[in-house]
Amino acid sequence: MATPKAMDITILGGGIAGLTTALSLTKFAPASHPPPNITLYEIRPEPATIGGAVNLTPNALRLLSHLGALDEIRARNYGKECLAVEVFDLYTNQKIAESSFRGPNGKGLGEPPFTALRITRGDALKGVLAAIQKHANIKLICGKKTVNISEDSTGVTIQFGDGDTARSDILIGCDGIHSFTRLNHVEPERKSMYSGICNAFGFAPRRTTDTGQFEETHFETSGMNFGRRGILLTSFHDSAKDSVYVGALMQVPEIASRDGWKAAGADADKTRKEMLDRYAGAANPLISHLIEDAGDLFLWPVFTLSKGGKWATDRVILIGDSAHAMPPQGESTGIVFEDGVLFARCLARWMENDDGAPVKEAFDAYEKLRRGRIDTAFDESQSVVKTVQDTPWLGHKIKMNVVPWYLWWTRAYREKHFVEDVTTCQIGY
Repeated sequence: MATPKAMDITILGGGIAGLTTALSLTKFAPASHPPPNITLYEIRPEPATIGGAVNLTPNALRLLSHLGALDEIRARNYGKECLAVEVFDLYTNQKIAESSFRGPNGKGLGEPPFTALRITRGDALKGVLAAIQKHANIKLICGKKTVNISEDSTGVTIQFGDGDTARSDILIGCDGIHSFTRLNHVEPERKSMYSGICNAFGFAPRRTTDTGQFEETHFETSGMNFGRRGILLTSFHDSAKDSVYVGALMQVPEIASRDGWKAAGADADKTRKEMLDRYAGAANPLISHLIEDAGDLFLWPVFTLSKGGKWATDRVILIGDSAHAMPPQGESTGIVFEDGVLFARCLARWMENDDGAPVKEAFDAYEKLRRGRIDTAFDESQSVVKTVQDTPWLGHKIKMNVVPWYLWWTRAYREKHFVEDVTTCQIGY
């Protein structure tokens, strides 16, 4: 019997979503087939990511471990273990609750157990890139701007701005919320929408006392400080603990143009002043110190997509934010990893069947498997928008009483996702 031909796969987007999807397609390729030939095209001149520090929850770390990226991250000592995200009232500095990853024995959740890891997006990207370099079947090409996508019954052709073209069996759009793949091929009418909230973020070196000790922090690794005009996240992001990530989720009126957002985001002094005003009255002087000291503050508007939408054509499929961008709700990075793994498993099953069915069958199986989870996550993310909205003093006091009960009530539900391993779950296909 002839050896099956290696599948040619193109991925648009060389960020975390695209890279982990490439690792997943390699990891879960059927043994009966040669590894797929995967080429990622990135519009930037080199791999890069925009954003601050993310919390990789136990389910996210479990998948990175399967894909070989967690070993690379740990070998480089990236990130800071996070046993819990602590919640504080900004105006009393009182800890009112926490979302814990310790598990029943203090070693983490799931089997094998994992806690969480607070890590900069840049370091996470470096770890995943290191894992990519160990696979000869994966190629990353930067500085390529896509200008056209066309497909027929046998494959997909991409045309680039420099005149080059690329042909493959399928195309996976991992090119983010402003996805060219979605806007120019899969569903042009489905455009991004401003959520009403922005993330202002930067990194502050820790101040030292007269005795040469670091200024004390009220949080162990990550603290969410709830105020009347937003949530301020303060978190360590590496083992040295000499720098604190400062991220402010806050309600900001929409700016009409993209250039306007760029100008607002580049005005660090204005952003700093806005943050100091919004989080004024904090009981802990550390709050104002961190905002004052944070360097290169950025204002980043949070855009989302509407619930639902079209995810695929016959040979092109959207993964991650290009399909279902939503406000941050603590698990967004893990959701992207799950997307890549589950799609890779569905595609592998289709390859194993080898019954002449169109590849759209694998796309449909993935979508059937994934829609419910994404719709639920979207609904949950809307509570983030409401939590960040400006509130009067009475509203804040009510919120501070509700949050502990909400976290207690939803703990079992959150931990159910944290112990999941989508590399072994039934895919029903």
